[in-house]
Amino acid sequence: MRLPQGRPGGADEPDKGPDPLRVRDQKEFRDALKELRGTRSYQAVASASRGGLSTTTIHNVLTKDALPSKDFVAKYLPACGLDEAARARWLTCWDALNSRPAQPTGPTGSGRRWDALLGGGRGRLRAGLAVGAVLALTAALVGWQAHESSQDRFREQHCSTSSPDLVTGPGGECTGVTDGRDGAAVFGDDLKPVMKAIGAENSTVTDGGDYVTFAFLTPLSSADANSLTVGQYVAELEGAYTAVEEENKKDSRPKIRLLVASMGSSERAWKTAVDQLKSVKDGEHLVAVAGLGLSQQETVDATRELAKADLPMIGDLITADGFDATGAVDGKGPINGLARVALSNTDQLTAISKELGSGGRTAALVSTQVTPNGTRDLYTESLRKGFRTIAGLKKHLDPNSDFAFDPRGGPGAILPTISQNFCNTGKTIDTVYYAARVKYLPGFLDALAQRSCHAQPITVITGSDAASLDPTTQALHTADAPITVLYASFPSPAQLSGPTNLDRGLYTAFVKNFTAPHHDQQFPARHLTSSYWAIVAHDAVLTASTALHNAAAHGDGPTTLPNRYAVRNELYALRNDAVAGASGHFGIGADGDRTRTDTVTTVHRLGRPLPGSTGRTD
Repeated sequence: MRLPQGRPGGADEPDKGPDPLRVRDQKEFRDALKELRGTRSYQAVASASRGGLSTTTIHNVLTKDALPSKDFVAKYLPACGLDEAARARWLTCWDALNSRPAQPTGPTGSGRRWDALLGGGRGRLRAGLAVGAVLALTAALVGWQAHESSQDRFREQHCSTSSPDLVTGPGGECTGVTDGRDGAAVFGDDLKPVMKAIGAENSTVTDGGDYVTFAFLTPLSSADANSLTVGQYVAELEGAYTAVEEENKKDSRPKIRLLVASMGSSERAWKTAVDQLKSVKDGEHLVAVAGLGLSQQETVDATRELAKADLPMIGDLITADGFDATGAVDGKGPINGLARVALSNTDQLTAISKELGSGGRTAALVSTQVTPNGTRDLYTESLRKGFRTIAGLKKHLDPNSDFAFDPRGGPGAILPTISQNFCNTGKTIDTVYYAARVKYLPGFLDALAQRSCHAQPITVITGSDAASLDPTTQALHTADAPITVLYASFPSPAQLSGPTNLDRGLYTAFVKNFTAPHHDQQFPARHLTSSYWAIVAHDAVLTASTALHNAAAHGDGPTTLPNRYAVRNELYALRNDAVAGASGHFGIGADGDRTRTDTVTTVHRLGRPLPGSTGRTD
């Protein structure tokens, strides 16, 4: 049966499919679901379903003369390509049908009373029918109002969507998993362009048939005061998407569908996001997870859970030493399946130590060891250890100038006190080893510029987190307070595109792809100069896709999709510069670490020239 088309009171539009406002009963609802499937096979719908519906379940529900469960409908609709608004209309229709009272049965009592009602009591019959109609209408209205209230509560709890996979957290922050078809603004307006592109690309891929699923797991917000991302997550997701889109353009199989999984701005919702990914690893053919978040305890916990599910993982930002497949970062055993494309803290600090030369220095250490959540900050722990153990750095440390602070106590209050202490040690502190997050660095630089001995030149040495520090920060350009900041990271955009970079063609191709239209959406070119996050996110996803396509080439034939075990095997076989990343060629070592880090680790300077140096550091 084909359902009525169009909308009430208007001309029919047969090309627009069934209209939920015209559905009158459960049979028409079931027939509408069949129509919405279109030419998609049961297998195609099962693969695209958000909760991993099986082909058997889909067949049984669509052939059964009963109203399907709401859970089935919520998973079935997006698998048929309906957007969030359309899904909401169909779920409203389901609620209306579900709230209807049971159909009245025939009257009871003696035949004479019934005969009398039909005979001499026709007026009473008409009155009874009228009263019944009013009661039925009233019941329907009450049911509709109850449905509307229930639907509003559900949407309020699920990021103003009809998806149970998205959860509204404290402060209205949205966390959870989406394929981009739940609305482009679920994670904030700044992500709307990339989320629109992801939704459109996924629709194209799932309509094509032969595909697997990647997930990008990250803290997609800076709304929380505890956030450590400083707004760089937009460029990060744009870089990840660019890699997926370019891989899907190639004449290779399978294509890649991308899920976006947000742990929240401080990663507090990591378990919710990870549990959702684990639950769909089979039904949605999830074969890799990229991104993973920052070097903090929540990320370690997330990777260990994903490892239990045998999912390959490629970190884009994790730099803490030992945060790789060895699991040495917390000493709790290997993290099987973990790789990373970032430069380790040891890589960074070793490069800086070589820039300092052999001259004498007196260095203080300023550090944090916990996040604003109160959990271990493995990035800062690793920096702290590096400053104390790398030969070219530890020799400068003043043992009496070791200052630690807890960000939960308010950095703005303690950092000026620490800075003033540099003037009262009896020694000239000319260097600070800063083992803390860039989030607190502008305030620390302001405090240094205002300390009583501010005329004494001072150099602040820190990790790659400082790449997001605004180079125009006022404290870096105060005439009577000379401050230099040194950090190591990937080469700058100018260096990557310059003649000294032998792999500059890879970077310029990435820039071209990044700034090209993406399903009518545009990513700002400035996102490539304000942070390196777009590059490493791109390279993390590219690493996963390289392993995927190698697994497909080495698999059982063109009709067999690689599984997560095959992708994990190929991940650790990516040697000899197998990955042609935006940051250059590299491979993955036996422990999951990036190879050839020495060719890309670059020392950057902000503020004044390095005292006593030639000023050549970029």
